Amino acid sequence: MERRTVITLAVLGGSLALAAALFGRAPRAAASNARVPTDPAEVLETLPGGAGDARMREVASLRRALAASPRDLAAAIALARLDIQLARERSDPRYLGHAQAALAPWWSAPDAPADVLVLRATIEQSLHDFDAALADLDRALRLAPDNAQAWLTRSVVLTVRGRYDEARASCAQLVPLAANLVVAVCQTSIESLTGNARGAFDALTREVARAPRLTRDEEAWARSSLAEYAVRAGDLDGAELQFRRALELDPEDGYVRAAYADLLLDRGRTAEAIALVRGREWNDALLLRLAIAESRDRAATAESHVEALAARFEASRLRGDVVHRREEARFRLELQGDARRALDLAKENWDVQKEPWDARIFLEAARAANAPAEAKPVLDFLAATKLEDPFLAKVAGDLRGRAP
Repeated sequence: MERRTVITLAVLGGSLALAAALFGRAPRAAASNARVPTDPAEVLETLPGGAGDARMREVASLRRALAASPRDLAAAIALARLDIQLARERSDPRYLGHAQAALAPWWSAPDAPADVLVLRATIEQSLHDFDAALADLDRALRLAPDNAQAWLTRSVVLTVRGRYDEARASCAQLVPLAANLVVAVCQTSIESLTGNARGAFDALTREVARAPRLTRDEEAWARSSLAEYAVRAGDLDGAELQFRRALELDPEDGYVRAAYADLLLDRGRTAEAIALVRGREWNDALLLRLAIAESRDRAATAESHVEALAARFEASRLRGDVVHRREEARFRLELQGDARRALDLAKENWDVQKEPWDARIFLEAARAANAPAEAKPVLDFLAATKLEDPFLAKVAGDLRGRAP
């Protein structure tokens, strides 16, 4: 019987969510116009994950266990995985700091066990330190060549960097180690980015149909991947069906909610985008989509949300964060009209990662800045990879038409 290793799907979400930029809340005190309440009973903000949240109770229990026994490896790994999941769902990098703290006894250890190295790499890639992540994954695989999570994470990191042939090679290593669905998502995510989005959608659809007894996490992961493939293939109605199903399965997935909001914005359905993200302003990625939709709708609340985002980006810079450049480029371009600054941020971001939205914001900023020549690296990448996306194709066509 072939060996099958369990994959921690909680670390994932969407076809590339393991590498999605984690976009955190800035401390309120960093805002230049911070207001000090005079009424001690005033509610400033309602945070997710209250006392009734079973997962947060589990986190609290594990933290108590680690406080009593800091070198309890099993508890540390369990807590780090939960914190990474919360960081992704809530777009809050503070949970990554919690995960790192849980792994503190092994964080810098040259002889850290393979499972710690994989989690360390996951945190590093979430902070866009991709070289460190790949180095840790290679160390983990030298220790445990059959670690399926390491192979999957390695493939995702390489995909985000645009190194598709190497990513495919990592996917191939999963075949004897992981369930067919995991292998299928790994392989089709790359196919969807290299000129075969419809084929990737069809292949993963068949795998979902024949997969026995999918968990909610597994199906949500597959459905969000299918939604992304459908967007790239130009099947926007089909993409919406998949996004809705993914959110039915996991309503707290901030990555999927943001991706669906982007599609609604692209289709001119701002009211629906507002309804999708409203009430989740603690998540900066969703606040950005809300502010964009409100600005297009000329809503009365748009100005206050733009000001809140500006304060959070400023606080992010003060913290030294470098993971928000794509989102800030969108903010500068659409909400502040600063095409030059947006293009500079998009260039810095492109040096680090090469997902479809990284390409798109680069090209949109170059078009707005009337700098078609500066878009050449992205246009060359699109030509070489055959990346499909109807919205990306339009702006790329505009720029090629302006090229000298």
